[in-house]
Amino acid sequence: MDLQWSDPLAEYAIGVDIGGTKINAGVVSAKGDVLHTLSLSTLAGQAKTADRVLQAVRELLAEVKAEQPAIQLKGIGIGSAGQIDWAQGSVRSASDLIPHYAGTELKRMVQQQFLLPTIVDNDVNVLALTEKYLGAARGVDHFLCLALGTGVGGAIVVDGRLVHGSWGGAGELGHLSVDFNGRPCLCGGKGCLEQYASGTNIARRMQEKLQMNGRLSENVDAREVFARWEAGDPLAAEVMEETVAALGSAIASLIHMFNPEVIVIGGGVAEAGERLFAGIRDEVSRRSMPSMMEGVRITAAYRGNLCGMIGAALQVWEYGES
Repeated sequence: MDLQWSDPLAEYAIGVDIGGTKINAGVVSAKGDVLHTLSLSTLAGQAKTADRVLQAVRELLAEVKAEQPAIQLKGIGIGSAGQIDWAQGSVRSASDLIPHYAGTELKRMVQQQFLLPTIVDNDVNVLALTEKYLGAARGVDHFLCLALGTGVGGAIVVDGRLVHGSWGGAGELGHLSVDFNGRPCLCGGKGCLEQYASGTNIARRMQEKLQMNGRLSENVDAREVFARWEAGDPLAAEVMEETVAALGSAIASLIHMFNPEVIVIGGGVAEAGERLFAGIRDEVSRRSMPSMMEGVRITAAYRGNLCGMIGAALQVWEYGES
């Protein structure tokens, strides 16, 4: 990497979004405009994820250099699945979605390879930066994000700054228990929000109900549950009522804890639409002190496949030197 690429005052940075199936990399401006993008399959379990990240950035830079030879970059921001050690920029823990990923020293490897300042954070935390600058939380100093997908992730913003905790693990909102005698969770707890509000577990609970009703041949995913709910299926309604109750319980607790202005909900489950959001708002209102609930907005996340990549790049301005 030629040092002429690096400029602390540059108007562009590289953003990298690392997921279990795809790595999105792009050149992004301080305003969130995307100049150039590139995607690679993660090949989790087949190749080292860090090697795929290095390849993605290398190919991105080659393509950008061919188009704009004089471009300069402020740094590289990475948003990654897994728990991230914020100070070290390394993967502290990761699920089987990306095998053998825990312990990867992403920041050190990327910084050494490309000689650009590098910042690494959890994927939901970088999505919160997209909300802060482009989405529902613009101009808001106190907000929370919930990402309802394969699992349930979260991010907490207080006084305009992301809360990272002692090493970077703050915001595991999916493991807030909504039933202390509830379903066992992979984390070791019981009744975690993730067991009721993730797409994976919505589908699993629907499957259980179908089997209990003798419908063994039906195999459904979360989107099918949403469609059946809209169509008036009573079993889908039971699943979604439980989901709404769990989300309402968790969000009410979070409102009492953090006194936010906005709750942003994204991920595949949020695609269930306004019926889901209306149910959540009603449930939260029933479970919250009126004084705490007053003025709180519960709203959908900023849409777009590149949100994680954009938020990853925005870290370079959020935390880097100007």
